[in-house]
Amino acid sequence: MAFQRRIFSGIQPTGNLHLGNYLGAVRNWVALQKEYECIFCMVDMHAITASLLDPDELRHSTRELAAAMIASGIDPEKNILFNQSQNPDHATLAWVFNCVARMGWMNRMTQFKEKAGKDRENASLGLYAYPALMAADILVYKATHVPVGEDQKQHLELTRDIAQKFNHDYGKEFFPLTEPLIFGTATRVMSLRDGAKKMSKSDASDQSRINLTDTADAIADKIKRAKTDPELLPEAVEGLEGRPEAQNLMGIYAALSDQTLEQAVAATAGKGFGDFKKMLTETAVAVLGPITAEMRRLTADPGYVDGILRKGGEKARALSAPIIAEVYDTVGFLRP
Repeated sequence: MAFQRRIFSGIQPTGNLHLGNYLGAVRNWVALQKEYECIFCMVDMHAITASLLDPDELRHSTRELAAAMIASGIDPEKNILFNQSQNPDHATLAWVFNCVARMGWMNRMTQFKEKAGKDRENASLGLYAYPALMAADILVYKATHVPVGEDQKQHLELTRDIAQKFNHDYGKEFFPLTEPLIFGTATRVMSLRDGAKKMSKSDASDQSRINLTDTADAIADKIKRAKTDPELLPEAVEGLEGRPEAQNLMGIYAALSDQTLEQAVAATAGKGFGDFKKMLTETAVAVLGPITAEMRRLTADPGYVDGILRKGGEKARALSAPIIAEVYDTVGFLRP
């Protein structure tokens, strides 16, 4: 069975959208909208799995994330842009998938183990069942492709397992086996304070990340303070091995300047970090400055952003409703 090429991408609205989110996800989504039918979602239902958030803060973060996506170049007229909780079909299909997925599959999910830590008995059931909801996010639209980072590949494999078991159990090729889209340069942006740690909004140090809301002065200060090593920049990519901070900053520079890593290394060969950081700062401010300005303009008009999300939610429900109806018929739920 041939499925229509369709992308689903979701990101949690938990505030402090940073450079890693932009380079690892949002910027790639902007490119994908030229080739695919795209569904972009603020997964606010996932945002409460680890802990319940302040309601006003969650609403603000959802609007801010939507503003960042629009400011980055995602076209809400061409694509579907909405927040997950607007479409109850996600939760409906997640329950069906809770009954399809096996405990053994769920117990292998490493992200639950990492997020729950040693206190697993006090972790929420939602955090444990998170991958089934993620599978529902994707398959409620029969998405054929999902852009994923390395940390989400396991969840996508579970999504494929669930789709395959559902199809096998009911003897029909109903759901696609969704394929990952993994991007190259700077898909995994690391902390400015520790090149071995992923850039994260949860890091206690704001100096560890460049936020999309940062001013030009703040960006310059963070890059100036970014951890480096005493060596000059290498003449070949191989020279970055064993130098995590240099590799991270070079990867960021390559991505922001639309160069391959090889091109970026060749352009900066033999430079000291002082000169290189000036180049990186100029590039970062030139790319991120217009995005930050547009974000501020959009967040100052919440009614406009809400209107876009409301329209996106309507389009999302229109797309998922017939799929859910067919799921009900397939599993035998009576629809009098």
